[in-house]
Amino acid sequence: MRAYLIKAVLLVFSFIPLPLSHLFGNIIGWLLYLVPNDLKRISMINLRLCLVSRNPSSRRQLLRASLIETAKTAAELGPLWRWRKQRIMDLVQEVSGEKQVNQALAQGRGVVIAAPHLGAWEMVGLYCSLRFSMTSLYRPPRMQELDLWARTARERFGARLVPTDMSGIRALYRALSQGEAVGVLPDQEPAMGNGLFAPFYGIPAYTMTLLHRLVSRTGATIFYTYAERLPMGKGYHVHFVRGQPDMNQLEQRKALEAMNYNIEMCINAAPTQYQWSYKRFRKRPPGEAGFY
Repeated sequence: MRAYLIKAVLLVFSFIPLPLSHLFGNIIGWLLYLVPNDLKRISMINLRLCLVSRNPSSRRQLLRASLIETAKTAAELGPLWRWRKQRIMDLVQEVSGEKQVNQALAQGRGVVIAAPHLGAWEMVGLYCSLRFSMTSLYRPPRMQELDLWARTARERFGARLVPTDMSGIRALYRALSQGEAVGVLPDQEPAMGNGLFAPFYGIPAYTMTLLHRLVSRTGATIFYTYAERLPMGKGYHVHFVRGQPDMNQLEQRKALEAMNYNIEMCINAAPTQYQWSYKRFRKRPPGEAGFY
């Protein structure tokens, strides 16, 4: 029943302009800020851990703005999952760094689009699938009833979604060997055995080793990518930020530190649009108490 309700809400949002969707997101975000809920609680914990230099008042302001942007992420799903190609492309008001991506692809070693939970990451997948041959890791939603809808929406412009298992990893290597682009969420906490602890805003965070393995074996270039949400529902600014050119030559732990540092730099450019409600520090080093 809940899945059908979500589908109905997304369908309604797909029939209204993006500024109106974001306005509803603004209202929902304010409500999330005013009433007790897990999104608010987890966000406050993460902000307190990561932004220790900010005073409590500044963190509260950022918390409110972050919850509003999180609500906009949900509200814009209807348009992004259902609108046609040209209408989606019309939402992109500015793009930075795409010339470098094309230059890297021209070298034939492939490109890794590392899209953290920042801004409209659904827009990143759609835009990149319209511009490049794209293979991305895909983890089905918890509600199985939404799986087909989400997959169809994300693949409708030519993207190829592969599972987060060995078959999917092999598909990423094949795509890179053919000089194509692959998509990964670099700040997603991996399963035990697939990561190492590395600093993220100075806090040990269990960090995936996949990106380092991909670039070490293929020579691919990493671009940290996010779609910055513009005010008043005016659309998006897509950013491609090139990672360290020598990451494939770094020792693994140093490479993970560099990766998290690059993600931090992207977040610092638009801190209100990061998903602070994600339990980034769920896994802890042995003997260390949990945060959540």
